[in-house]
Amino acid sequence: MSEQVEWGLHCCLTLAWIGGEHPMPAVRLAEWFELPPAYLTKCLQALTRAGILQSVPGARGGFRLARQPADVTVMDVTVAIEGADNPFRCTEIRQRGAGVDPSAPEFRTPCAISTVMHRADLAWRRELAGHTLADLLASAPPEAAERTRSRYALLRG
Repeated sequence: MSEQVEWGLHCCLTLAWIGGEHPMPAVRLAEWFELPPAYLTKCLQALTRAGILQSVPGARGGFRLARQPADVTVMDVTVAIEGADNPFRCTEIRQRGAGVDPSAPEFRTPCAISTVMHRADLAWRRELAGHTLADLLASAPPEAAERTRSRYALLRG
């Protein structure tokens, strides 16, 4: 998983704390977290394409949440950035090599490795889908929200 998932989640939380009234430009979010602006912009664009963020054009434009925090899961953000594919790719190497008959009955069902990896992926997806941005906001230290709002107010001048 790329670090952009972490970036995306932190940006979503920050945008939730500051509210949608004043969109935050990508450059400001990049400065906020000391991230490369071009890479963060790609991340924010992916979240916008997924309907998680809204891009507001213009001099006072930027990004804001497009949905309520309770309506965005950690899995939504992860899939928006990483895609929905299972990270494990079974290539059935057990069917290769000298003396192996790929049509043998033992190869009609997935191997134990593939089965375990598929179950792990499903458990991971269920866990991420079970947590929303609202849950993350609620579990953050109370001072995090206030610090974010205060810092944003200073930036806005």
